[in-house]
Amino acid sequence: MNLLKAASTVSLWTLLSRITGLVRDQLIAASFGASAVTDAFNVAFRIPNLLRRLFGEGAFSAAFVPILAATREREGDEVTRRLIDAVGTVLLWVLVATCVVGVLAAPAVVWLFGAGLEEFDLAVVMTRWMFPYIGFMSLVALSAGVLNTWKNFALPAATPVLLNVAMIVCSLGLTPVLKSYHIEPIHALSAGVLLGGVLQLAVQIPALARIGALPRIGVLPGALLAAWRHPGVHRVLKQMAPALLGVSVAQASLLVNTQIASHLRPGAVSWLVYADRLMEFPTAMLGVALGVVLIPGLSALRARGDHAGYSAQLDWGLRLMMLLATPCAVAMLVFAEPLVAVLFHYGKFSSEAVDMTVLALRGYGCGLLGLVGVKVLAPGFFAQQDLRTPVRIAVMVLICTQLMNAIFVPWLGHAGLALSIGLGAMVNAGWLMIGLQKRGLYSPGPGWLVYLARLTPANLVLGLWLGWSAHAIGWLALQAHAGQRAGLLAGVIGIGALLYFGALRLAGLPLKQFLRRT
Repeated sequence: MNLLKAASTVSLWTLLSRITGLVRDQLIAASFGASAVTDAFNVAFRIPNLLRRLFGEGAFSAAFVPILAATREREGDEVTRRLIDAVGTVLLWVLVATCVVGVLAAPAVVWLFGAGLEEFDLAVVMTRWMFPYIGFMSLVALSAGVLNTWKNFALPAATPVLLNVAMIVCSLGLTPVLKSYHIEPIHALSAGVLLGGVLQLAVQIPALARIGALPRIGVLPGALLAAWRHPGVHRVLKQMAPALLGVSVAQASLLVNTQIASHLRPGAVSWLVYADRLMEFPTAMLGVALGVVLIPGLSALRARGDHAGYSAQLDWGLRLMMLLATPCAVAMLVFAEPLVAVLFHYGKFSSEAVDMTVLALRGYGCGLLGLVGVKVLAPGFFAQQDLRTPVRIAVMVLICTQLMNAIFVPWLGHAGLALSIGLGAMVNAGWLMIGLQKRGLYSPGPGWLVYLARLTPANLVLGLWLGWSAHAIGWLALQAHAGQRAGLLAGVIGIGALLYFGALRLAGLPLKQFLRRT
C-alpha cells in the first residue's frame, strides 16, 4: 500500500468535507452572525460531538482499530468478523442507553457546558434534538475502523461531507418554513445534524456488506449476553478504559473553555468556533488523515515484529507533517484577517466579529504544529495498545492548559483560551515524542537538521508574501465584492504555494522521499 496515496485520498476527501463545512458555516455566519443564538447552537452541537469523540472516533477507535488490525493479521478474516459482530452488538446497546439518558438530562448537560448562555433554554431544546447524533456517529466510527482495516480509506473519509450537505439543505429549505410558523429558524440546523448522522451511517452499510464485514448486531438480551462474553470485547473495553480517560481529559479542557467563554460576552463561543473551523482544515487534512493511515499500518508492523519499519513509518509521518503543517501555521499567524474576512464577513457577521475571530485564530496558530503532531505521534502508542502513557501526558497537559488560561484569559479574553489550547498541544506533542524515543519505538532518521534547514527559508519566503498581501489589500473594505475578494484570496494563496514549493526545490528538498510504501 502506498502510504502517501492513502493519506492523500483521506486528505482530499477531508478537504471536500472542510470546504462544504465552510459553506455551511458561511450560511450560519451570514444568517445569524455571532450572537447569543449561535452561541446556544454551538454549545448544543458540541455536546454530541464531545460524546462522539468519547464513544466514536476517539477512545473507541483508538482501542478497537489496533486490536482489529492485529486480529486480522494473526487470525484471519473469519475470526475478525466474529469480533466485529460482538463489538457492534455491545456498542449499540450502550449507545441506546446513552441517548435516552442524554435527552432526559439535557438541562444538566447544557449547564455543565455553558451556564452563562443567554439563550440557555434554546440550547437545551437543540441538545435534545441532536443527541441521537452520537448514536449514529459512533456506529459510523465502528464502520470506519472496519473499512480502514480492509484498506478502504476513501469512503470513511468522504462521509463527513454528508453532514455538511444535510445542514446546508436544511438551513436553506427549512429556515423559511420555520420563520413562517414563528419558530426559531436556527432549529433547522438541528434537523440537519440529525439527518447528517443518518446519511453517514447509511452509506457505510453497502461497503461493509461488499467485504462481508457488515456487523450482525443482536437486539435481544440473549445476544447481548453472548456478545459480552466474547474475549475480544473485553480486550477492547480494557483498552478503552485508559483511552476514555485520555479523551475525557482532552474534552474536559474543551468543556472548561466553553464554560469560560459563555461567561465572557455574547458571541465569544461563536468566535472560538469559527476560528476552530479554520484551524480544523490543517488538523483534519494532515493530522487526522495521517493518523487514520498510520494506526492500521503500525499495528500490522508491530504484529510482524518489524521494529525498524515501525520507527521509519513514524519518521515518514512526522516529516510529511512538518512539510505541510508549517506553511499552514505561518498562514494562520500572518494571514488570519484575509482568511476570516473572505470566508465569513457577510450578512450579520460584522467587522468586530472578524477582528475577534482573527485573534482566536492566531492563538490556535501558535500551536498548530502541536495540534497536528499529536495526531501523528499518538498512533505510535495506540498501535502498541499502550493507551495509558498518552493519558498520563494528557492529564498533565490539562493542568498546564488551565494554568495558562488563568494567565492569558484576563489579559487576552477569548483569544487567551485559543492560545492556551495551542500551546498545550505543543507540550503534548513534545511529551509524546520523548515517550516514543525513551521506549525505543521511534528513532529520528538521518538528515533531520538538513531537512529543517531547507524548510525554514521556504516558510520565511511564504510569510513575507502573505504578510505583505494581508496589509496591501483592503480585505474588509471589499465586503460588497465577494467574488473579487475570493479571487484575490485564491490568487494570493496560489502564489504563496508556488513560492513555498519553489523555495524547497531550490533548497534541494527531494519530495520523492514521501512516496513510501508499506
